[in-house]
Amino acid sequence: MTAPIETTGSEAEAQPEAVLAGVERKAIQGRSLGQIAWLRLKRDKVAMAGGILVVLLILMAIVGPFLVGDPNEPHNNLIDPTLSRPKTGIMHSGISADHWFGVDLPAGRDMFSRIVNGAKYSLLISFLATMLAVVLGVFFGVIAGYFGGWVDTLIARAMDIFLAFPLLLFAIALVGVFPNSAFGLEGNGLRVAFLIFVIGFFSWPYIGRIIRGQTLSLREREFVDAARSMGARAPYILFRELLPNLWAPILVYATLMIPTNIIFEASLSFLGVGIIPPTPSWGGMLNEAKEVYEIAPHFMFFPGMAIFITVLAFNLFGDGLRDALDPRSSR
Repeated sequence: MTAPIETTGSEAEAQPEAVLAGVERKAIQGRSLGQIAWLRLKRDKVAMAGGILVVLLILMAIVGPFLVGDPNEPHNNLIDPTLSRPKTGIMHSGISADHWFGVDLPAGRDMFSRIVNGAKYSLLISFLATMLAVVLGVFFGVIAGYFGGWVDTLIARAMDIFLAFPLLLFAIALVGVFPNSAFGLEGNGLRVAFLIFVIGFFSWPYIGRIIRGQTLSLREREFVDAARSMGARAPYILFRELLPNLWAPILVYATLMIPTNIIFEASLSFLGVGIIPPTPSWGGMLNEAKEVYEIAPHFMFFPGMAIFITVLAFNLFGDGLRDALDPRSSR
């Protein structure tokens, strides 16, 4: 057996820094849940593409109306009065360097300008309606899930009633009896407020049910029991213990509700109870296009593609965000 080598002097007193001399060392840093979720999201190329497209759409809705021309400016010189169609462009669409998406009928208004301005109303209404639905849904969902008993039963039955409500029929009937001015608003200002209220107020049960289920699970966790044992009251537990642990599902389902509300706003405008013409909206443009789509199919194609691309972008980003925030996801 070989005897151990004895070291003396400076060799015996050598420090780890001397042993690791010349080797670059990096400090080990922990990662927060937000950083982990961001790393997971960055690896999802499809979700990142959807997120980039969402950002571009929001920028277009904010900045675009200031860069394009008046969406209601007529260009009658581009319309053939005899054939009732644009004079130039592919398939007589009026597409040119000055009018990228052509012009509509019968006034010859620029389609690109109307698409950009329509994005402002579609995104504004869908975002604010989603915010209203999230606030109501989180409030009632947390209360129902935490307190249980008759409070839970009452709120759950209210959710069932709202979910069974024929919303489209209600909106059509309500707009018929709605005054032309109310609450200091009139015209499209009042109509935008009306759409936000109708869509948001009747959409909260969807997220309310999800938050209620999450709260039912969280209220049995150890940190909630510890807060109760220390004498914490219900408001403290709701807002300081439960709500911070619900941000992930709230964020995910809010992102997924936005495209649903975009489609709903477009449906209401298509049925004539949305944005008041001639102010452009994607649904309203589809409504106008149904009369002339055989002559000018591009009149229906471009607003339809705007709705399709916007909804697809939000859905892709929302799916990726859900996978990034879900630790049980395999992606």
